[in-house]
Amino acid sequence: MELDVRPVRPQDAPELADLLNQIIAHGGTTALEERFTPQALAEAYLTGTNVICCFVAINRASGRLEGFQTVGRDPSLPKDVGDIGTFARMGNVQRGVGSALFAATRVEARRQALVAINATIRADNAGGLAFYSRMGFADHTVRPGVPLKDGVLVDRIGKRYSLIPPPERAAECPDG
Repeated sequence: MELDVRPVRPQDAPELADLLNQIIAHGGTTALEERFTPQALAEAYLTGTNVICCFVAINRASGRLEGFQTVGRDPSLPKDVGDIGTFARMGNVQRGVGSALFAATRVEARRQALVAINATIRADNAGGLAFYSRMGFADHTVRPGVPLKDGVLVDRIGKRYSLIPPPERAAECPDG
């Protein structure tokens, strides 16, 4: 599937709410448990005041929105660390949606002067953990036993992606 990536638009909210609500209804991959109206989704993840950036991936052939990736402010994180969420249409796993979105997100996060991006993933979401690891996120924290709506306890794994390039190693000089 060939994808185009662009910033989210307010008119994307209904289609993206449907996409996310299908993921929530299916269960097992997102910590989100309550359905979203288009307006609530827009405020929380697409265009609201705490959103740093949000991109959508579009199927070039059909024009259908295949996923979105959002980076927002989380009061529990430093101001220069964004909090990311990635959502791809069900059935599109391993089709490059997340990777295409992260290429755009990484550029915009740097432009916004973020030093890192945080991802919090359910410990039972093997696909999400693998995706963020492939993107270069490193394990950072573990919040054990966070309860779901039904009382089931699931750990949350915090991963971080540094936007600051590592310092170049100084050339080793021979003693002389």
